[in-house]
Amino acid sequence: MVYSIPMPTTRIRVRVQPRAKVNQVLGMANGVLQVRIAAPPIEGQANNALEEFLAERLDMPQRQVRVVRGAASRSKLVELEGMSEEEALRRLGQS
Repeated sequence: MVYSIPMPTTRIRVRVQPRAKVNQVLGMANGVLQVRIAAPPIEGQANNALEEFLAERLDMPQRQVRVVRGAASRSKLVELEGMSEEEALRRLGQS
């Protein structure tokens, strides 16, 4: 018999400032993670850069980080598959 162990999935609200000089996490404000991304908001470039940046900062595969809402907005909902909210915030330096 095969058992599947459910992986924790976390969704975090993110506010993105595209076309920044560097990629960086600014901190939390009103429960929203503030992030600067160097990529422009053209044809999903900023979304892809956000997923890549968060995956790197969280030390997890990029395929486990997805923008699930707000693809055309600065306010986004990002899903982190396989990581608790507490662990994500700790790794981002926001705990």
